[in-house]
Amino acid sequence: MTEFTLAAGAIIGISAVIFWRLINGKTVYNRLLASGAVGTNAIALMAVTGFIFERPDMFVDLALTYALLNFIGVVAAGKYLERHGRDEEEAERS
Repeated sequence: MTEFTLAAGAIIGISAVIFWRLINGKTVYNRLLASGAVGTNAIALMAVTGFIFERPDMFVDLALTYALLNFIGVVAAGKYLERHGRDEEEAERS
């Protein structure tokens, strides 16, 4: 159980660094990539939490559901930025 607790701590630390990038990203694209990375780390943290509580079946199901939602959200944001991204880049420059 100690190994899983250390892994959870490492995932939380990595997520904190990526979350800092999410807040201080220079462009919308940096923030979008950081949000995807935070989502991926949340999925890994859910899986590790399942092993800590000795219920991996339940937590892996939750992690898979969150992974699907994370993927759909990033694709939707990417499609939006594909159409409206140039307008936002010009607004950031001025």
